[in-house]
Amino acid sequence: MILWFTLVQVGLAVLAGVVAVGAGLIGRRPGDITVGSLALIELLLIVQIVVAIIAPFAGNPPSGSLLEFWTYLVSAALVPIAGVAWALLERSRWSTVVMGVAALAVAVMVWRMHVIWTVQIA
Repeated sequence: MILWFTLVQVGLAVLAGVVAVGAGLIGRRPGDITVGSLALIELLLIVQIVVAIIAPFAGNPPSGSLLEFWTYLVSAALVPIAGVAWALLERSRWSTVVMGVAALAVAVMVWRMHVIWTVQIA
């Protein structure tokens, strides 16, 4: 994984999560900003999938479990989709909070993926 790209992903996911949770707690329903931020997170996760496929061929192999990394990556890519689907099915303030929690969960998962890729010591 690429450190700066990981930091961008984590930073945007945390920002999107805080904005969505805050918007939901003050009573806002899902809107362009909250749904769009999860769409951006999903786009970055798709780019991360491409990077994870190319990186070992470019001399950046993972040091941890490849199965664990890919399980995190595929799961993280499904979380924003599930959050947006929930928000579109139940347009309430709580679905906005759910989208925020989904974004925060993705931030944690992306950081864990970085740890699996780079910091495993046997």
